[in-house]
Amino acid sequence: MSLYGWVILLSFAGPFALSFDKKVAFFKEWSIVLLASICVAVPFLIWDELFTQWGVWGFNPRYLLKVYFGHLPLEEVLFFFVIPYNFIFLLRVIQAYFPNRTVAKLPQLFAFLFVFSSTLWVLLFAKNYYTFLACALSGALTLLCRKKTWYQDFMWAYLLCLLPFFIVNGILTGAVTDEPIVWYSGSHIIGWRMISIPFEDLYYNYALLLPLTWIYFSLKNRKENASRILKN
Repeated sequence: MSLYGWVILLSFAGPFALSFDKKVAFFKEWSIVLLASICVAVPFLIWDELFTQWGVWGFNPRYLLKVYFGHLPLEEVLFFFVIPYNFIFLLRVIQAYFPNRTVAKLPQLFAFLFVFSSTLWVLLFAKNYYTFLACALSGALTLLCRKKTWYQDFMWAYLLCLLPFFIVNGILTGAVTDEPIVWYSGSHIIGWRMISIPFEDLYYNYALLLPLTWIYFSLKNRKENASRILKN
């Protein structure tokens, strides 16, 4: 097993084991989560492949199984299914165990900060491929989703997932290894690092998880509405 493979496996193990908790019963939603993950994974894998070809980022073969899909290692492909699974699981746990989670105006403040900061970085660092695309996408998606009924729950889940985010991305970007598993070209990032993690990863993660949540709830609501119609 490669180091990147271990990171993915251990990231998945906890949420998968807890998916059978009776209060959350997340295992009942696997089909919806998988479909939502595929919908998001496809465009992000295309983005990933192009940026890898262009040298915006890349992968250190020292820490890989050396099984590739195009220029992407198997572990990177699995990343786009494990992280979405873990995130939606965390969101559902929040919904199940924290019924009094509403805080007036906080979600809109959170959305404003993301739109404002995204716009600022896009204007200041437009020549950086990674900065521009991650920030532009996260800002645009926030404008589309900020008034959705589930946006507050997304906000809480995103903030809580920052802890595992720093652990996983820290390992991937070289916080505990001699060389990073995933490296970034200095020409396409601002250069600010959170330990070893590029600042842009905050926006990339947000841009990945926000449409995932949107698609997940759309599919979930459609399924529940169909069930009600059949019962009536």
